[in-house]
Amino acid sequence: MSFISYLINGLSLGSVYAIIALGYTMVYGIAKMLNFAHGDVIMIGAYMALLAMTQAGMSPVIAVLIAIVVCTVLGVVIERIAYKPLRNAASSLSVLITAIGVSYLLQNIALLAFGSNAKTFPSVIKWSGITLADGQLNISGVTVVTIGVCLVIMVVLVAFVQKSKPGQAMRAVSEDKGAAQLMGINVNATIALTFAIGSALAAVAGVLYCSAYPSVTPYTGAMPGIKAFVAAVFGGIGSIPGAFIGGLILGIIEIFGRAYITSQLADALVFAVLIIVLLVKPTGLLGKKIQEKV
Repeated sequence: MSFISYLINGLSLGSVYAIIALGYTMVYGIAKMLNFAHGDVIMIGAYMALLAMTQAGMSPVIAVLIAIVVCTVLGVVIERIAYKPLRNAASSLSVLITAIGVSYLLQNIALLAFGSNAKTFPSVIKWSGITLADGQLNISGVTVVTIGVCLVIMVVLVAFVQKSKPGQAMRAVSEDKGAAQLMGINVNATIALTFAIGSALAAVAGVLYCSAYPSVTPYTGAMPGIKAFVAAVFGGIGSIPGAFIGGLILGIIEIFGRAYITSQLADALVFAVLIIVLLVKPTGLLGKKIQEKV
């Protein structure tokens, strides 16, 4: 039963990574930029939900909705102020440096506002979970809800991108911004929508992550953000199914590494697996090699 328990916990952690990775891969696939401040949006979402529940006495559902709204607005503001002026920059390095700067800015704002001490995060999921195999296997409510939410988000996101008009506009912008603009697509609004969706997903991931690991600090989103980026690259950055699969696999590897090897090497194992996969398949598991036209 221990193996099954570890597997389920790995799927739960991997689901959080997958939700975060979906934000990374959407922004990169459509705007062709790496938003390394994405991990800190997770932290902001967790703090907003925490304040809503502890200071304002709101229900968990309302607290999560507030976190989603705040992070959605924050994502659009970050894109408009920090990234949009650099969209046509000669070097992509300037966008990368700006993203790192925005990340440190959000961390330091959180330090000033909330302090450096960890704050206890009350779980937004009150359900105790389910018990199987005559009480030998206990699955917490947080685990079940996290996996379920990830699956729902994945299905809805794929349907949105494939079937809706905004989703089709995203795909067109991803292929060729200039051609999309000539066809009447508002490129600026499409990229802003992408950042809004990615940031909303970050808020959900932040709440779920802090419900499973009940504390939040200004640096809470740093490591999950990096690991989610690894998951996006692992699955093939720019691919929504790839981000989903990459997140799940990464979570399973991390939990099994902690259980069967050592917790000190669990993070190193995650990055080692990424290196091995990229050596074999540089575009990631579901990534496609793009031929540049000269």
